[in-house]
Amino acid sequence: MSWYIASDPANKICVVMVGLPGRGKSFMTQKLVRYMSWQSIKAKSFNVGSYRRMVTLQPNAEFFSNDNVLGKKLRKEAAHAAMVDLLNWLFEEDGRVAVYDATNSTRERRQWIKETLEEFHVHPLFVETICDDKDVILHTVADVKTDSPDYAGMDPQKAIDDFMKRIDAYKSIYETISSSERVSYVKIKNIGTQVVVHHIKSYLESHIVYYLMNLHIKPRRLWLSRHGESQFNLTGQLGGDADLTDRGMLYAQKLPSLLKAALNGEDAPLTVWTSTLQRTQQTAQYLPYPKIQWKALDELDAGVCDGLTYEEIKNKYPEDFYNRDENKFEYRYRGGESYYDVTTRLDPIIMELERQENIMIVTHQAVLRCIYAYFMNVPPESSPWLDVPLHTLICLQPGARGTVETRISANIPAVSTFRSKGEIPKANV
Repeated sequence: MSWYIASDPANKICVVMVGLPGRGKSFMTQKLVRYMSWQSIKAKSFNVGSYRRMVTLQPNAEFFSNDNVLGKKLRKEAAHAAMVDLLNWLFEEDGRVAVYDATNSTRERRQWIKETLEEFHVHPLFVETICDDKDVILHTVADVKTDSPDYAGMDPQKAIDDFMKRIDAYKSIYETISSSERVSYVKIKNIGTQVVVHHIKSYLESHIVYYLMNLHIKPRRLWLSRHGESQFNLTGQLGGDADLTDRGMLYAQKLPSLLKAALNGEDAPLTVWTSTLQRTQQTAQYLPYPKIQWKALDELDAGVCDGLTYEEIKNKYPEDFYNRDENKFEYRYRGGESYYDVTTRLDPIIMELERQENIMIVTHQAVLRCIYAYFMNVPPESSPWLDVPLHTLICLQPGARGTVETRISANIPAVSTFRSKGEIPKANV
């Protein structure tokens, strides 16, 4: 096999998923690609099943039997086609992290993958997901596989029965990874209850492993809210540590009942996270839950522009004002931060959020934009232009197929702090 290679292969990684069907490989894949992209690392997944569906639709479990000669041939061709596209993407489109999503259940298949990638100096990192918890397996099968294109239009119970037979077909030839294969790998058992790491070489690899170790599939909700309207919101000033306005305090007083109504009487444990600035703590003060302050949740540092209005910035630093509009994600205020910097310091927050269940975050506009962008898969360059209004409660429900969003308005008036490109908002006093 040969491909046209157009650029330097240095520092390119292919994460190779390994595991029986229904073990969360595709769930981990989509989460990892989203996280890498949020970190401004170019990433993409290549699902071998999608390539196989191009030539055979809705196969039954017998198609995946090792004794099925035609099925074995078509699955091998799909694996090769996915690898061709993966390598072309890495080099022709200058990708950094590719994910090869398939069962890759035999030593022979993994050896072919290893040799192919190393021929082009791409480092393979094998990620094996192991699960012997029957409840988790049944949940995964029922939640995900009944919506698979392989079972479109099929009775849900018949789909589950067929998929369980497919798992049995793979079990008959499955070989777990061992150190004798001489590859970098991580084994994640029962969604992180036990982890084995072997021969991890680089910082990026270790960061990928650490991220995957923090994932779980338990149902949860994340509640997001900006602080109530502040005095600086009224005057149009950036940053600072201003108090809430009277309307902002009304929002703080209404927030507990707003959240309680949204919970529909559910008595699930919940923790409130705020920044260290007083406007977020004032907003959260009436919430009857444990509270934790995070310095990482503080608003974007405007540097020398702290306390200024956009009009003052345009008059005092006209070049900076226009440069920031042209590349708002990467532009760094003099002596301050960029949205890219905020994303970097939020990394521990995201890791901890992936470990937790129900969390409410009360913080600032730029910070919420970055957190929202992660969960909703918004491109980094678009995140600084997201509209996150005051006095609005946002509920995010992460799931295997993405995140569901609900917005709840408190119906308490507040100024709009949204600024479109080139706009200079006026003060509201």
